[in-house]
Amino acid sequence: MTLRTHTFTPARLGRYTLSNRLVMSPMTRSRAKQDGTPGELTAEYYAQRASVGLIVAEGTQPSDDGQGYLTTPGIYTAAHIAGWKNVTTAVHDKGGRIFIQLMHVGRMSHPDNTPHHRQAVAPSAIAPVSQMFTATGMQDIPVPRALSTEDIRQTVADFRYAARAAIDAGADGVEIHGANGYLLQQFFAPNANTRTDQYGGSIENRARFAIEVAKAIAEEIGADRTAMRLSPGSTLGGIDEGTNGPDLYRYLVVELDKLGLAYIHVIHNGDDQLMADLRARWKQALILNRPGRPRDQIGADVASGLADLEAYGQMVLANPDFVVRLKSGAPMNTADRAAFFGGTAQGYTDYPALVATAA
Repeated sequence: MTLRTHTFTPARLGRYTLSNRLVMSPMTRSRAKQDGTPGELTAEYYAQRASVGLIVAEGTQPSDDGQGYLTTPGIYTAAHIAGWKNVTTAVHDKGGRIFIQLMHVGRMSHPDNTPHHRQAVAPSAIAPVSQMFTATGMQDIPVPRALSTEDIRQTVADFRYAARAAIDAGADGVEIHGANGYLLQQFFAPNANTRTDQYGGSIENRARFAIEVAKAIAEEIGADRTAMRLSPGSTLGGIDEGTNGPDLYRYLVVELDKLGLAYIHVIHNGDDQLMADLRARWKQALILNRPGRPRDQIGADVASGLADLEAYGQMVLANPDFVVRLKSGAPMNTADRAAFFGGTAQGYTDYPALVATAA
């Protein structure tokens, strides 16, 4: 088989059989309404891209505390559920599958950006030493409040509630965001987590919160509709996982595998040995994302067996007919970086498809 032939074969993922092995990566677009409800443009945006095997929708906060950025969507109110229902229905009407990514940003927030305007929460009271865009411009991210053990229990419950809300909204499943410097990865990193209780110190303790979240969601909606995204070695948000970071992921993946989750979604940051070790430890579907991967390498990780599916971001963002273009060898649209975050239909739903281009 050629790389592309592998890419276009069906794939089993949890309780679903997907039409191909291409995944739309979750990408923050900051186009929700002020209350966090996705609008009609969001439904159109995802429906346009429903030909990929799986859409993983943008990071979606499970609570007021979980929001970090302006106009990101939530999935914990009746209005949120109704808005997402329009999105999932539009995707399903096009024959697609969609998981909603649950993203709690932890310390990567600013009170001006959240509904309750409260201090952010994190494993420990350590600021990320970076800035956050707010309605009044860039501001320093303030020191977060350290979560108490009761707060942690409530945060796990928030994730569980949001997962049920996502299913009520018609999502096929949820992906827990354990990557990119957000709350779960903050627990992993010794420079963000200096706790001395059961959530800090050892590898097992620093992985505990992520495992508790995964267990709670799997119990609520089924393990075969539950997944997690990981980014081993990522330094986004000032994260430093330390010398035993790779061993934490080896341990974590084994524990998640015991739960029988639908998939893990791994961002490959260059550690080939760790990636091979994770593949060997994981029995379910594995989605791999290599940032910046060139078009001529699409399908290589599926062909080699390192991954079951491959995730792509900007190429899917800029090409609603990504699958058709890939199959035909047609040129790809270029993503408009200035329109990534916030705005209108421009750079969101107005990218031309091949048929429109030809016409």
